[in-house]
Amino acid sequence: MPKYDIFFFSSFFFLAGVGLASAGLGIWQVFLCALILGAFCLILWGNGKGKRIMWLGSLGLFMVLGTFFYISDDARFRTVELPKETIISSGTIVEAPVIKGSKQELVVALDNLSGTRILASIPPLPEFSYGDKIRVQGTIQKAEGSYGRYLEKERIRGLMNYPKVEFIEKGGASIQSTLLGLRNNVVGTFQKLLPPEEAAFLTGLTLGGTSGFSAEFKDAMSKSGTTHLVALSGYNITIVVWVMLSVFLLFLSRRTAFFTVTLVIIGFVLLAGAEASVVRAAIMGMLVLLAREAGRIYDFRNAIVFAGLIMILWNPKVLVFDVGFQLSFLALLGIVYLRPAIMKLLKVREEEKENPLSWKDNLITTCSAQLAVAPALISYFGSVSLTSIPANILVLPIVPITMALGFIIAGVSFVSYYAAVVVSWLAFVLLWFKIEVIELFARWSIPISFKIGIFAAVAYYALLLVVVIFSKKKITERL
Repeated sequence: MPKYDIFFFSSFFFLAGVGLASAGLGIWQVFLCALILGAFCLILWGNGKGKRIMWLGSLGLFMVLGTFFYISDDARFRTVELPKETIISSGTIVEAPVIKGSKQELVVALDNLSGTRILASIPPLPEFSYGDKIRVQGTIQKAEGSYGRYLEKERIRGLMNYPKVEFIEKGGASIQSTLLGLRNNVVGTFQKLLPPEEAAFLTGLTLGGTSGFSAEFKDAMSKSGTTHLVALSGYNITIVVWVMLSVFLLFLSRRTAFFTVTLVIIGFVLLAGAEASVVRAAIMGMLVLLAREAGRIYDFRNAIVFAGLIMILWNPKVLVFDVGFQLSFLALLGIVYLRPAIMKLLKVREEEKENPLSWKDNLITTCSAQLAVAPALISYFGSVSLTSIPANILVLPIVPITMALGFIIAGVSFVSYYAAVVVSWLAFVLLWFKIEVIELFARWSIPISFKIGIFAAVAYYALLLVVVIFSKKKITERL
């Protein structure tokens, strides 16, 4: 078996073990599943009885290793017992504070509980910053249900609702604090030059997130199927990578430009808050650069698995408990595998495949991603909207231009405020158009709501797999 297949199947079974352990299965139950799955795969790909037995044991071992890894990580996470009584503890704010309406949320690592992270909700004033040392007094409550699982995914053990908080000292300078300061300056520039809705939208497009969005606009994006525009993904990272690479190659050597762009990607991920979709896209982007620099063929299948493997090794809870992680990977799989299949079946001309302004390309790309994530969207949110397709066709072509204008505004503002004002006029026109399109299709939303079970989801994805295989067969027959 080739080395790239060994890597793929070993990683896949390891991730499967993590997923099964996340669902509550124990090591022996997972080992039984490994025997069944391993036998099925080896019947298809194994060569020789001895090799089949060896690979069966190996794949089962990797699945069990994935299960053991998740269980061990979860045990370390719960090492410290949370006290039931009121506590007083110093701590450090380890993430950028978030203002949500009439409250401020702080993620604090408590010194008295071996760095256990809690989420403290306090009044919006006084404002705190990343790295600040504070003292909190209150009772830690455990979150239940889906919200509790979300907090566990964020490595947060419990909640403190409006504890008494005292400021101790400012945090020292660090790369993260510097980048957060830079982010705040960029956001402040957008807010000075653009109306509130347009400024918040440009922030979401360039740096991700929905901070500053009105409740009505968030609802409009959800109904129109355009929320993904502000959840930084491979699409956004690709724009950043190729624009920066093109610029650096003008005055740097190829290798120097490669390392410089890699550093830019890492900085951009930290600047954008290191969300699951951004981290995944950044890893994929760096793999593309690495393959190009090394002159190797870029294998999307292994790259996707590698990106997922790195993220799961960092935090195994994202596989099952992070919706953004799942939607990000499903959308990518749809674009990488389903999009070419649909294009081949519809006989789309070659010149339209890579044209960002082609309505056919945007339509097929949007449909591919939507088809891939539809079961997950219905499972998590209850519905999908048919109007998401025309809405995305209209707004996607001008996203790269708008992002580029946002980066230009941020860069030029450090040199000339008036030059930034001129560029912001152009950005305003595009942002206004996108907002109008989003609100229009939100009003025309055609939601499809129904329940979907695990067997229906498996059958659905099996059908998509048949479409992909059939398209490749058709192309082979033509050749």
